Amino acid sequence: MINSAVTKVDSEALKFIADGGAILGSGGGGDPYVGRLMTQQVLGNEGFVSVIDVDELPDDALILPIAMMGAPTVMLEKFSSGEEIPKLVSMMERFMGKKVAAILCIEAGGLNSTIPFIAASKMNLPIVDGDAMGRAFPELQMVTFTLGGIQATPMAMMDEKGNGATFDTMNNSWAEKLARALTIEMGGAAMVSLYPVTAKQCRDYLIRSSLTKAHRIGQIMADQGANACSALAEEFNGVHLFQGRVRDVERVSEGGFARGTVKLEGLGDFINREIVLSFQNEFLVAREGDAILATTPDLITLMDAFTGEAVTTELVKYGLPVNVLGLPCDPIWRSEEALKIVGPRYFKLDYDYKPI
Repeated sequence: MINSAVTKVDSEALKFIADGGAILGSGGGGDPYVGRLMTQQVLGNEGFVSVIDVDELPDDALILPIAMMGAPTVMLEKFSSGEEIPKLVSMMERFMGKKVAAILCIEAGGLNSTIPFIAASKMNLPIVDGDAMGRAFPELQMVTFTLGGIQATPMAMMDEKGNGATFDTMNNSWAEKLARALTIEMGGAAMVSLYPVTAKQCRDYLIRSSLTKAHRIGQIMADQGANACSALAEEFNGVHLFQGRVRDVERVSEGGFARGTVKLEGLGDFINREIVLSFQNEFLVAREGDAILATTPDLITLMDAFTGEAVTTELVKYGLPVNVLGLPCDPIWRSEEALKIVGPRYFKLDYDYKPI
C-alpha cells in the first residue's frame, strides 16, 4: 500500500527513489546510483525538486520526458556531462513552439527514474508523479503512450561531446530503430527527449504515482535490509520466486542492448533447484526447466540476499547470493494490444504470458 504522495524530492527522498527505481528497473534501465550522484551534484545539499500530479497542470501544458538511451553496461563507464539537458529542452521548445511546463520520467525504473530530476533542477521545473512504463523496458516504443496513439517524435538526441540530432518518424517503432542506430554511433549511450505531450493528451495513459511508489519501495528497502524481498512481495502483491547463488552469467552488448542469461542454483528453501533468467537490458523470463515462473511484462528483479539491494543485469556476477522478486505490472500492460509490444513473444520467446 502506497502512503501519501511525494511532493518534494530532496537528497534523502532522491536516495529512496533511486533504490526503488532499481527494483522497478527489473534488472535493467541502467544503475540509478549513477543518476542519483549526477542529480545530487546539481541539487546540492539544500536543493529540491517539486513533484506534482498531472491534474495540477492546465490541459495545454507541455510535459517533456528526458531520458538516457543505450546499453546499461555502457552507461557504467560513459557518463552524461549534464550539459546536454538544457540544449535538449531548448531544442524541443523550438520544435513545439511553446515553453516546457514540467518534466516527466518516461520509465519508472533504473537510471531514468533519477536522470529527469537533473532536468527539473537545472530548468527550475516541477516533475510529474508518474511515468509511461511503470517499470523499465528496453525499447522506446514500449510505453503506454504508444497504446494511446501518442507519437515519440519530434525527438531530440545529444551525446556528451555535444553532437545532436532530431527525428520525425512515421511511427514509434521507426523512432526506436533510427534512434538505436544513432545511439550506437554515439558510443552506446545518449541523452534523449521524446514523447512531448500536453497534460490533456497523457492523462488517460500516464501510470500515475510511480515516483511515490519508487519512494515507498526505497523506504521499505532501508527499513528491511536483507528481508526486503519478502516485505516488497507482501506489500505489492508480488512473489518471492527464488533464492539462489549465481552459477553462470552470459552477457554481450549487441545491437545497442545488453543481452544474456543468468543461471542460479538454489539456496535455503530452494535447495536442489535451478532456474535461468534471460534478459535484454531487463529480465524477460524466469524459468525452471520447462516451467515458467514469470515473464515480461511482469517485473523480475534480483536482490542481494545479504543487503536487500537490487542487482542490475550489468552488475550480476558469479557466486553472488540473490533473491528473485516477481512483481505484477500495471494492469494496462495485460491487454492483448499491449502484449504485442511488451509480451514474451515480441522478444521471440515461445511462451504465453501468465500473470503473476
